[in-house]
Amino acid sequence: MKKLLMATVAAAAMFSAVPSMAIERGGSLTFARYDDSTLIDPIYADRNPDIWMVTNLYDTLLRTEADGKTVTSGLAESYDVAEDGQSVTLTLRDGIMFSDGTPIEGKDVVFSLTRASDADLSPWAGLLSSIEEVTADGNQVTIKLNRPDPTIVLMLATFNTAIVSADAFEAASGETDQEKAQSIAIDGFVGSGPFMMKSHQRGTLMQFGANPHYWREGEDGEPLPYIDGINFLVIPDDATRILKLQAGEVDAAEFIPFARVGELEADENINMELFPSTRIIYSPINTRETRADGSANPLADMKLRQALNYATDKNALVQLVLQGAGKPVSSGLMASTTQLATDNGPIYQYDLDKAKALIAEAGVPDGTELTLTILAGSADDSIILSALQQMWSQIGIDLNVEQVDGPTRGAKNRSGEFDIHTYGWVNDVNDPAQVAGWLGYYPTAKAVGTGWNNEEFNSLYEASNVEMDPAKRAEQYARMQDIYNEAAPLLFMYETPFAVALSSDVQGYVQTPLGNNEFASTWIDR
Repeated sequence: MKKLLMATVAAAAMFSAVPSMAIERGGSLTFARYDDSTLIDPIYADRNPDIWMVTNLYDTLLRTEADGKTVTSGLAESYDVAEDGQSVTLTLRDGIMFSDGTPIEGKDVVFSLTRASDADLSPWAGLLSSIEEVTADGNQVTIKLNRPDPTIVLMLATFNTAIVSADAFEAASGETDQEKAQSIAIDGFVGSGPFMMKSHQRGTLMQFGANPHYWREGEDGEPLPYIDGINFLVIPDDATRILKLQAGEVDAAEFIPFARVGELEADENINMELFPSTRIIYSPINTRETRADGSANPLADMKLRQALNYATDKNALVQLVLQGAGKPVSSGLMASTTQLATDNGPIYQYDLDKAKALIAEAGVPDGTELTLTILAGSADDSIILSALQQMWSQIGIDLNVEQVDGPTRGAKNRSGEFDIHTYGWVNDVNDPAQVAGWLGYYPTAKAVGTGWNNEEFNSLYEASNVEMDPAKRAEQYARMQDIYNEAAPLLFMYETPFAVALSSDVQGYVQTPLGNNEFASTWIDR
């Protein structure tokens, strides 16, 4: 089936034929972030602060529109999926270049996709497990598959398949692949996206500059981006980010606490945006038989995990944290906006009697201590902590707190050194394979670090990745969601939009439902 993907290009040409006099070029945007990036490489990025930056530094063969669903042309102007589903052929655009002015060629695609599908390198390699071989002949790239893959086109528009320069990467210092990735992210950066890495002061400041060789055009007919660069200030404390925005010290601030949304909406100097999202807020629960210190883990008992869910009033959390702007999760395994999500209504609706009965069945003694690990400086996490301490005290649970920064929380998740911790997920592709693989499929990331390992779920997930019949695939996902919900490896909480506050002179900024910060079309009205 031939996909030319030229509609978007034609539309852009129509707009550029009549230049918009309103758009102003130049200037730098200062953006206050809640966390810093660690390794901004397409195949290693496994945290949202890294992933959302990858999409500004590197382009993919195909792109996802601002709605988070529609696939359109990227570095490839067209693609063709074979009738038997065993291969995909793409045609690269003419004249596209990396940020250092060297051409983007078929060899770079071969290098990038081969690297991205290497299970020894990338935590996301499972999403590309169908790739057997990538070859190139001039501008034609052929991806041979070892099986039909219902997700392959969407994956080619996903951050981990972004195109890096084979020559620049090989020339980077370092012995291992990851050492080279770290080196090129700091010194001698070469990317394929609208921006380039200029400097990075860990934990403080990251600076992007405009890529002078970028291929996409703006509404004025000139190459994007409109702005000259971005200064990302790392400010973990929510209140401080807001204060700096109100004082005019930054142009934008992300992850605004919902308790402050009304206040900022009333400020004539600020545009308070609530962008639709696939974001779910949940708390992974350590399901291992023993804790990291070797002591017995009461959370290994499914009944206790279920009791905690029943003892949590999700509607109250939505009001307390989101000021009513979200809703309790209804799938458990994914946001309700994700394809193949089943709508079970709010799962584990508040039922204190059922929670107490499950606690008794599990034989959990009154006064059992659990620890909730939260992000230091997060107003939302603090509200969640206070609410859970009160709610769970009614079933005899004493909830302690541990406050850490983002990287430490991620490290604890990977090592299993936690009881329960706050977390969030945003889809990077509009297909359930990614989120189900991360949250529930044990081989990917030990089921989002919980240690939960269910043979039936794992088998269904593997089968769904080769199932080309949409109806059968939907049945597989419905069953996976049932298994996951019953096992309760998470504290299921709520879905939420993205809350971003912008100075009134910032125009064109978008955060897509997949979380990507779209800075290429952002401009400043001076």
